[in-house]
Amino acid sequence: MGFVPLTGPAAWEPGPPGSARQSTVTFTGGGREVPMQMRAAVPILARARRQDDLHPTVSLLSGAVLLAMKVVAEGRLAPDADGGWALTALGPGERAQVVGLVRAHPEVPDAAAWVPQVMAAVADTLAPGSPTTRAVAARRGRSALSPGGSGGSGGSGYDREAFAARLQQRVERQRDRAAAGRDPDALDRPRRASDLPHLVRLALRIEAEEEDLRAGRVRLVVQVHDETRAWHFCDAAALWADDPAEVGFGERARLHTTLAVRRAAEAWSVLDRLLDLAVPDELELDAVEIGDLLEHGVAALRGHGIDVLWPRSLGRDLVAAPVLDTRPVTRERPLGSREEPLQDPLLGTEAVAGFRWQLAVHGDPLTEEEMDDLAAAAAPIVKLRGTWTVVDPATARRARKRLIRSVTPAQAMAAALTGVAVLDGVEQQVVVAASLQRVREQVLAAASRDPLPAPALLQATLRDYQRHGLTWLHDLTRLGFGGCLADDMGLGKTITVIALHLHRHADPGTREADHGAGPLLVVCPASLLGNWAAELARFAPHLPVRRFHSQARDLTDLPPDAVVLTTYGTARVDAERLGAVPWGVVVADEAQHIKNPASATAKALRTIGSQARVALSGTPVENALVELWAILDWATPGLLGSRNAFRKAWAQPIESGTEPARARQFADLVAPFLLRRRKSDPGIAPELPAKTETDHPLTLTREQVVLYEAFVRETLERLASLDADARRGLILALLTGLKQICNHPAHFLKESGGRIAGRSEKLDLLEELVATAVAEDGAVLVFTQYVAMARLVGTHLDSLGIGHQLLHGGTPVAEREAMVARFQAGEVPVFLLSLKAGGTGLNLTRADHVVHLDRWWNPAVEEQATDRAYRIGQTRPVQVHRILMRGTVEERIAQLLARKRGIADAVLGRGEAALTELSDAELRDLVVYRPEA
Repeated sequence: MGFVPLTGPAAWEPGPPGSARQSTVTFTGGGREVPMQMRAAVPILARARRQDDLHPTVSLLSGAVLLAMKVVAEGRLAPDADGGWALTALGPGERAQVVGLVRAHPEVPDAAAWVPQVMAAVADTLAPGSPTTRAVAARRGRSALSPGGSGGSGGSGYDREAFAARLQQRVERQRDRAAAGRDPDALDRPRRASDLPHLVRLALRIEAEEEDLRAGRVRLVVQVHDETRAWHFCDAAALWADDPAEVGFGERARLHTTLAVRRAAEAWSVLDRLLDLAVPDELELDAVEIGDLLEHGVAALRGHGIDVLWPRSLGRDLVAAPVLDTRPVTRERPLGSREEPLQDPLLGTEAVAGFRWQLAVHGDPLTEEEMDDLAAAAAPIVKLRGTWTVVDPATARRARKRLIRSVTPAQAMAAALTGVAVLDGVEQQVVVAASLQRVREQVLAAASRDPLPAPALLQATLRDYQRHGLTWLHDLTRLGFGGCLADDMGLGKTITVIALHLHRHADPGTREADHGAGPLLVVCPASLLGNWAAELARFAPHLPVRRFHSQARDLTDLPPDAVVLTTYGTARVDAERLGAVPWGVVVADEAQHIKNPASATAKALRTIGSQARVALSGTPVENALVELWAILDWATPGLLGSRNAFRKAWAQPIESGTEPARARQFADLVAPFLLRRRKSDPGIAPELPAKTETDHPLTLTREQVVLYEAFVRETLERLASLDADARRGLILALLTGLKQICNHPAHFLKESGGRIAGRSEKLDLLEELVATAVAEDGAVLVFTQYVAMARLVGTHLDSLGIGHQLLHGGTPVAEREAMVARFQAGEVPVFLLSLKAGGTGLNLTRADHVVHLDRWWNPAVEEQATDRAYRIGQTRPVQVHRILMRGTVEERIAQLLARKRGIADAVLGRGEAALTELSDAELRDLVVYRPEA
């Protein structure tokens, strides 16, 4: 049942009237679609109830199948008006079970229709007869269910009610005999001549003596089975040699056997030779035909319901499994040679991993000599370890080829962690060789093993979780892998990287081949250059530090322990010069800047080589799971496959929410390369003070209401006449305009002068919050998405005589650093920041109030901004204020974010871009103003 996906949705397609058994169930999941007719689906669904993570549609179908099987087992079925079989009237208990089954699956909209259809299909499938029975009878102009009459209720004397009554009597009689113990084998007794079966199905039995096997040949014997009682059978030779009645078959059984052989020959052409015989009883197969039977015939015959039976003495226990080794099979290093321990970083060597075929008998791998004998064998049946063994051609080819393909170290590690790999287009279980198993264990243990001591030259004391982060980075980079340190903002990612650099240069065991550990390159936003320089001067003052930025771009004579600081913009335009340096580690700080792999910045950063790469980001997933792929694929290329493969294999199943098992597998895969700690985790940051978060719902002024309603009305009217692209653009303009109206009328109207106070409750509340904080010797961070709104707030604060400063994307780097220093020194009590420019990287622990003037579409981005104040070094309680306007789009988005906050670390929607796909009615519901009653 493992090949049938049960955790994804199943689709039900009822069969035509009178042929309910032709109904189909299509199972989907894991990128597969498996359609099955009821005959095959019934056992799958009957056993499915043992599984815990069934999809609701599969659970519903399984319950209906089990209930129908119970009714059929009690013999409560009869012919229906369309020539099929149906359940008789259900009792009160069964009807209650049907109702309960439907009510238990509210997620399935068609549950009420599906349950009776499924039960009818089960009855028709399990009842006596078959489609073949019907077809034969139809050619004779009779009902397939009638023993001697026509399909109608009147013609030819056939009485459906009488036939149903006789059937019920027979079932009850057999049940009574079995219960009383008088006739437990009643169903196995020879039947009367009128009851002997005429319809048959075939099985093909393989026989061979020792001399036949040595000659590379076997006999194929035709075996005839009663179509409805598979345990009643005889050889075709006996059916022709004796009176059919003596072997328990009817007089037309020979004819149907010949027809069955003809159909089997259509599936496997070698059986055509049987049709040339007076008695189609057996064939002798040579080596070529045996190979064709193994490679093509068995599967083709199984598709026609014909089994191939092999003798127990002829072993079929030879299996091939892909083995993942740290080196591929080569002439210099043949299969089976001793595995060498891994000394060099995996990413620093070439072609260090590969998949090869390993053949085993009863789980015991073959030796090199046995593999050679198998590869050289001319016949598909060979003597192996004293036993004749069937070797299908595919297995023989694997014994000859052995090497499947070489893979990158990251791909090898992904297969080692998950235990599966896609080989020849099929996902297969793999065996991990000992050398790679050791590497896997090191990677898994890196984040939890005993932590390394802090480097002696580090001028700081590392906290325990920071030492664990250092150990994790050290182990990954020593093996040549990269990773993403995704700790919350303010937990000390910068000092952890500095400690890593010091440790790599202090520990000779980290050196790769004959090269030193190499200098450290830090790529970060321009606003963080000063922060990195200050942290390096504070914690590692002896390290040589250079800025590769603006006009200062000198990389000559770099010492091995040097640290070079540059920006994403500089790395984009000067990647060639940076790529010429043999870096030890390249660090991408605020790595969400490379979340778009198609961007020029991300492409340039990939061209800068190094021994290892480290990404730093408090929000590795801002909008979609593919962003995490972009970061990890930069840090450890190939770990998650190509972008398209990642979307299909991981992102789509996880984001749909229909395959929780797939999400767990993905977590196991990325966990060794993604270290995530939160301030709220026990023992991480117990010294942090309390953080209080408050939402402030306010009311639009009359002026804002008029602007809001008019803008909504005019925009919705214009949408009706636009094409798709123009419509998306106008929706984005609508959302932006409404948020500006919620901020302040002057913001929306782009007024450069005039009255500011009294026109927006947002500004009034902000004035109150700032005045209170300043009076208590506090400091305030005010975040807004719009520089224009920040300037408007600044103008209002000027009129109140409150000192402030504004940081936005156009602020020069030197001025940014000066602004941070002034604020931290207490010279300026209010810091106005645009969300994009000031929401990451800054250390602003002087603030004890954080105000989000307008809501962003992603709670993780807002939390990052809050972490400018709420981080290691903060000594006072922090109050977070979020302001929104009642009855507006702001309130509806806030409600949505409240529901999605728990998903922020996994998969988020696409924010404003997703809203552009709303229908007109959905958009109207989102943006229309609803004042309080």
